[in-house]
Amino acid sequence: LICLCIFTLDVAAKSYLIGWDEFCINKWLIGYVLIIAASVIDWAITVSMLCHETIRVRRLIRPFFLLQNSSLMKKTLKCIKRTLPEIASVILLLALHLCLFTMVGMLIFPRSEDKEKNGEWEAYFRNLPRALSSLLVLLTTANNPDVMVPAYSLHRGYSIFFILFSVCGTYILMNLLTAIIYNQFRGYLLLSVQTSIIRRRLGIRAAFEVLCCQGPINERVHVPTLLEIMRKVKMKSYYRQAIMKAAEQVPGGFIDGEAFQRLFDELDKDIIKEHPLKPEYRSPVLQWIQKIGSHYYLTVVGNVVALANVLCISTILVLDSEKIVSQRDDYYMEVINCTFILYYLIEMVLKMIGFGWKGYLSYRNNIFDGTDIVGLFIVIFRTPAQKGVISMWEMVRLVNMFIVFRFLRVIPEIKLMALVASTLVDLVKNLRAFAGILVVVYYVYAIIGMWLFHGAIPAPAGSSGENSTSNFTMECGSYEQLEYWPNNFDDFASSLVLLYDVMVVNNWQVFMDAYTRYTTEWSKLYFVSWWLTSSVMWVNLFVALILENFTYKWDKSHALSVSDVERMRYETTVQLMFREHVQEPTEEELLTQLRQHRHLHLSR
Repeated sequence: LICLCIFTLDVAAKSYLIGWDEFCINKWLIGYVLIIAASVIDWAITVSMLCHETIRVRRLIRPFFLLQNSSLMKKTLKCIKRTLPEIASVILLLALHLCLFTMVGMLIFPRSEDKEKNGEWEAYFRNLPRALSSLLVLLTTANNPDVMVPAYSLHRGYSIFFILFSVCGTYILMNLLTAIIYNQFRGYLLLSVQTSIIRRRLGIRAAFEVLCCQGPINERVHVPTLLEIMRKVKMKSYYRQAIMKAAEQVPGGFIDGEAFQRLFDELDKDIIKEHPLKPEYRSPVLQWIQKIGSHYYLTVVGNVVALANVLCISTILVLDSEKIVSQRDDYYMEVINCTFILYYLIEMVLKMIGFGWKGYLSYRNNIFDGTDIVGLFIVIFRTPAQKGVISMWEMVRLVNMFIVFRFLRVIPEIKLMALVASTLVDLVKNLRAFAGILVVVYYVYAIIGMWLFHGAIPAPAGSSGENSTSNFTMECGSYEQLEYWPNNFDDFASSLVLLYDVMVVNNWQVFMDAYTRYTTEWSKLYFVSWWLTSSVMWVNLFVALILENFTYKWDKSHALSVSDVERMRYETTVQLMFREHVQEPTEEELLTQLRQHRHLHLSR
């Protein structure tokens, strides 16, 4: 109820600020009001029924609040809407392909008088729904080669039917779908940046026109006026300082329109990260240690030692893989780890002397390395009173995890690995909107699944968490035989896990078959729609965006050497990264849009 009150105040404030005319044409705000009204009505029904109703509609429509308050998600939904016609055409082609081969399969594998030849018909082509579902699952390769084994056992020629189906469907049409989605989303980021640049240029030009009216010269902005306003503007301090510094360096004390636009290019740059100067030592010994600690080869040797440590751990784990915990002698493992950890400590001390503690902490790799070493010391050099808290084996396991995790320090030292890692980090930023919508889709399908299938498959007693035996015969590969009892729609968490299992299409036919047997044949529509939404559509969307981001970044940095990458002083944003591909709006276009703006009245 409190959340609904907050949302009501939010929509009221937005409606008041934009005006009634703008509100009437804003579909998102109209939907906002309708969703709030539906939630209030559903809440009132829940209270009147003393919370005994099984279906609560407001649970299903809650994700709208997330979508409505995210402009990036709205933009992503528009892009998806633009791509839907092409996706629908390929899905229709897939449906025709599936229906055609289903008909041909039912003609090739009819029921025979010889029961020994009815294996394929009985298992996969008994009727039209079963034949369709069998070939649909084969399209995802989840039941390959099981689906063709009965026919293949009778004659090898039957394999041609299944091979043709897989080649045409899985390897041609499905990849064609990926290509179409990639083609539609190839310019997604560029279009987004183009729109963002135009909005920024329009806003900056509007600010310039307004400030021109307050200055002594009508065509230029007075620098002191700009500095006074910049001190009052809410933005990050280093952006403000960079813009003010650039403005103070303008000769003559006045800024024209072009220079005014260039001032705000600083918004595309992040803070310059300069490493502190190395400390100066008078002692020759400390100078010699500083030379060693700050040398590049110390990092190289450290990476080699870390690799040797990981190899030692791997060797001992292989030798002890068949032993139970009580039979393992962890003494040698602990001695080896202590030796390597002492070297790590010496390396850290040398780097601290070489760079100084501020300089040491200015490198992210050193922060990661030092934190890992501190964690190792806390675990391995604990006091005797704490030894009863964890066993020797648990302690060694924890130390090994820290050491293996520390080996990730080699990633920034190898250009290709560093490029891939940085691309992944950028993808996390660029795919936030898609991930948010995927979370919404997961949530909606989980709620619908709980409504439809809650308690549909009763688990036998003693089946949760343990291998249980049953007194009834189970078909090999079935839901019961595989003991998939924890995968159900009985609660929200297990529903999410089951939906993920279906999305990766490994054994997804087991879940579809089980819920078909326990409920109705129509339950297949739920699983097929989820497969189309998640595996076919969303996975291809992610692949398309990953290709676009990685291809651009690879081409951009492939010609740079490691030293060039290290000398880059600015971490560029998406806007600056795509700036060379963005078409800047002309001054005439900006002025035309400003004159047509309903809330801005220019005097010239």
